[in-house]
Amino acid sequence: MIQHVWERAVQASCLSEVLIATDDARIAEAAAGFGARVAMTRADHESGTDRAAEAAAATDAEVIVNIQGDEPLIDPAAIQTAVLTLLDDENCQMATLKKRISRPEEIANPNVVKVVTSLDGRALYFSRSLLPYARGQAFYFKHIGLYVYRRSLLLGYSRLCRGPLEAAERLEQLRALENGISIRVAETDYETLGVDAPEDIAAAEAALASGLTSSSPLLHHG
Repeated sequence: MIQHVWERAVQASCLSEVLIATDDARIAEAAAGFGARVAMTRADHESGTDRAAEAAAATDAEVIVNIQGDEPLIDPAAIQTAVLTLLDDENCQMATLKKRISRPEEIANPNVVKVVTSLDGRALYFSRSLLPYARGQAFYFKHIGLYVYRRSLLLGYSRLCRGPLEAAERLEQLRALENGISIRVAETDYETLGVDAPEDIAAAEAALASGLTSSSPLLHHG
């Protein structure tokens, strides 16, 4: 699965380099086998963001993209959308993506993280619960777990206070909000197919076998 993620990430023209950060020698060996650059990290990180920060510290990159290893169908255009969202705003320190939910079963699924945003495209909250509560018709958006950071923010992320919301939801992006850091959220039509539970593996394998790809035009930058 990690190879599929890597192969799609290297197609994103906005990325000058792609490396796989891991603490697992088996993943490192497999990644080296298909030609990926690997960064070995500590095994005690609280989140993927903390791991990405350790790997980024060994580079001189000023903008870092954290792509989840469980997104075998990640669309290079979605990566481009998130990166441009950050680059288009010099004051933006962190950016991510959202997609309007089209499958009703995802709304109550705690593995599908929901996000609500302000009118100017900044995250108000992320939750595993139904969000927002609606007395009438409502649109729901799921969070696409792809993050873009300015170097200064990412390298200091581990030193930010972990608040009660991050602890309760187990969502690392809430650390930024709880510490007063804005997150820009761009909308995409990339339909994520993350592998969050064992039962997701069959669906991912079927999609890969069928040659399924996503089309994710850049809809807006926030």
